Amino acid sequence: MKIGRVRIGFNVLAQIVLILFLAAMVNSFAFKHYARWDFSRDQKYALSDKTKRFLKTIKGKMRITVFFSPNTPITADVQNLLTEYQYAGKGKIDIEHIDPERNLSRAKELFDKYKVVTDESLLVLDYEGRNKTVKASEMADVDQSGMAFGEGPRVTAFKGEQAVTSGMIDLVEGKKKTLGYVLGHKEPPLSQNSPVSVLKTFIENENIKFQELNLLDLDAIPAEVKTVMIIGPQYDFSDREMKLLRDFWEKQGRILVLLDPAAKTPKLRGFVNELGVKLNDDRLMVFVRTGIQELALTRDVQARFLGDSPVTKRLADVRALFLGGTSSLTLEPDRIRAANIRVEPLIHAEKGYFAEKDYNTDDQAKLQADAKQNSDVLLTIGAAVEKGGSADQRVQVNSSRLVVVSNASFVQDNAITQDQQGLDFISGSVNWLLSREQLIGIAPKIPKPLTFSLNEEALRRLRWIILVFIPLIPAVIGTVVWWQRRV
Repeated sequence: MKIGRVRIGFNVLAQIVLILFLAAMVNSFAFKHYARWDFSRDQKYALSDKTKRFLKTIKGKMRITVFFSPNTPITADVQNLLTEYQYAGKGKIDIEHIDPERNLSRAKELFDKYKVVTDESLLVLDYEGRNKTVKASEMADVDQSGMAFGEGPRVTAFKGEQAVTSGMIDLVEGKKKTLGYVLGHKEPPLSQNSPVSVLKTFIENENIKFQELNLLDLDAIPAEVKTVMIIGPQYDFSDREMKLLRDFWEKQGRILVLLDPAAKTPKLRGFVNELGVKLNDDRLMVFVRTGIQELALTRDVQARFLGDSPVTKRLADVRALFLGGTSSLTLEPDRIRAANIRVEPLIHAEKGYFAEKDYNTDDQAKLQADAKQNSDVLLTIGAAVEKGGSADQRVQVNSSRLVVVSNASFVQDNAITQDQQGLDFISGSVNWLLSREQLIGIAPKIPKPLTFSLNEEALRRLRWIILVFIPLIPAVIGTVVWWQRRV
């Protein structure tokens, strides 16, 4: 009997140990291999695909030190965002949270190490001995107008991911990429009050610096300039400037051209035409119905990005508005195929638009007739050109690249602040031209208040639900219980 009890005891003990071992193994496996989903309505902390792909390219350890006061309006947002970075980094990111108001000695030690001279809440990114600070003011737009009425500051746009990923790119890549910005033909300047200031800031946040180029003063485009940007020149390039541009192209140069259809630039257009993209002498228009029998003509183009190119792959089927005049592009891939040049569309106008050659006319009858005749034609307004390289995106081969769009107004501040998609397209274009397909700018997360409206019929139904059905439910339950007890 004693031997039997000992056996039973050992059996029970072995079972307990086995259960504890299995529980520990399951917890250990779940701790290392788990998934996270964001089911929130606006996905405030969900990282973009570009950030996730960039984190996979990091080879060393990224250390993030958080100096955020609890009183900062975005403290909780930053903490939640960094948790997503830590998860996506898969062990490559270490985070230390320090409250400067409570842990003074540790805060002073790190302030001296990183030479922090501001009292503002901030992050310090440290990678292989290089460090960069990201301030709270760079991570959010805060509206403080309500403080005069006793209200707290309100976050209007959270830009945490954009600021943190930009800082990480700076550290990992080290030296900034140089983008040559062509001037001298009445292009928008890069001064403080520039009409392209938003675009400039957005591109610079991707570890890219602008270098102004006046081609008349150069013997060749500088070697450090990897991509040339041409935005809306109002005057044509000279023969000497075109030679510099062609030489740059032949030496595997990268060029972004945004053409103003109203400007007379035959030499620049001829260069683009040589590469299989013809800018047509027309304007895209569409008639929109404003009443039962009233039509209005608009030249602002609603267009759709195509997903076949790495430039617009992440923007597939996204719509954007191109304000001002826009011409159609004719792509001629067969004509330039022998020169090993490939051309593909990037942007199509939505259905219903037509390309009007007589765009200065006021004859509404003629315009409506042209619209009926040509509204089913597929119109291209943006294209990508590549010479050399490989059609297989997995094969990286040096090549000449060009992106051309027949509209130069959509990147200006008054237009691009209304349409984030335009910024994302330019970012994708620049990064493709720089052979950095894995990187792109990240749009800020703008809080969207949850609103709903009820018409008269919906209010009537809601009234019946509140006054009749809700009180009826406990009455029915009580009646059922009373009947069961009675029986």
